[in-house]
Amino acid sequence: MINNDLFLKALNGETVERPPVWMMRQAGRYLPDFMKLKDKYDFFTRCRTPELATEITVMPIRQIGPDAAILFSDILVVPQAMNIEVEMKPGLGPWLPNPIRTGADVEKVIVPNIEETLGYVLDAVKMTKKELNNEVPLIGFAGSPWTILCYAVQGQGSKNFDIAKKFCFTNPVAAHALLQKITDTTIAYLKAKVAAGVDAIQIFDSWGGMLSPTDYPIFSFNYIQQIVDALKDEIPVIVFGKGCWFALNDMARSGASALGVDWTCSPRNARYLSGGEITLQGNFDPARLYSPPAEIKKMVHQMIDEFGKDRYIVNLGHGILPDIPVENAKAFIEAVKEYRPR
Repeated sequence: MINNDLFLKALNGETVERPPVWMMRQAGRYLPDFMKLKDKYDFFTRCRTPELATEITVMPIRQIGPDAAILFSDILVVPQAMNIEVEMKPGLGPWLPNPIRTGADVEKVIVPNIEETLGYVLDAVKMTKKELNNEVPLIGFAGSPWTILCYAVQGQGSKNFDIAKKFCFTNPVAAHALLQKITDTTIAYLKAKVAAGVDAIQIFDSWGGMLSPTDYPIFSFNYIQQIVDALKDEIPVIVFGKGCWFALNDMARSGASALGVDWTCSPRNARYLSGGEITLQGNFDPARLYSPPAEIKKMVHQMIDEFGKDRYIVNLGHGILPDIPVENAKAFIEAVKEYRPR
């Protein structure tokens, strides 16, 4: 039994005394202790070493006190397991030296054995669960198939993922074959994480907003739906599509337990577009954590008032920025813990 189960109650739509709170990328670069490990170990070493991943995952629980932990890992461990080389270059971010550009390239992509290729993630889940000792729930995650395709085809981050979109629109057969391979791998990966002990799953569609409302169901949501269908009876699933306000209505009917909302969609619009019956998560502008702590607390209370305390998980509208002061992150968490309905 998890001692602090507010997060799971909110996912289940139960009445709570206050909403739960966590932050995307909470186990990250804004924490001085994280930076010490970053200076000693490269990015994928941290991901692949269960002891390090566990230490980083638990760090924010001890230091800022959110109501849920999210496993330290990366969405790009999935393409690595699929025979797609991924590097993390300092100052650049993800770099894929051999991006996928043809049908022949897609054929070389494999649907791997998860235990063999991503066993280190499963070990990190088990180790982290032991370290947390039922203090708070643990979230496992994966990128959406579309978001993984964006990196696999573009070869790096991008402001518009033009090469990835061109690939989809000029070679849709190969694009859908790649998306299906990513989907099949992601389902197997997330099911293995569930078996290893995570308490909830989040799907990050970080680049879903790059697609038009017409193309989104074809190239992204169709595949997210497959993942939700495969997992929803086993575990709560959160779907977060950045820039995907136009899809909230379809997402609300997907069987997901909750939907993430970014800061460009107001609480009122998010409730309206999602039909008002599903748990929502978000949507504080990450850059607003630069504001003074007193102002952060005031804005967080206003945000909770607008969403309502039930069927709501307080979070940022995207990941925390690396130079946010720790005391400001703490103010965000404390504001939620201090909240009382008016």
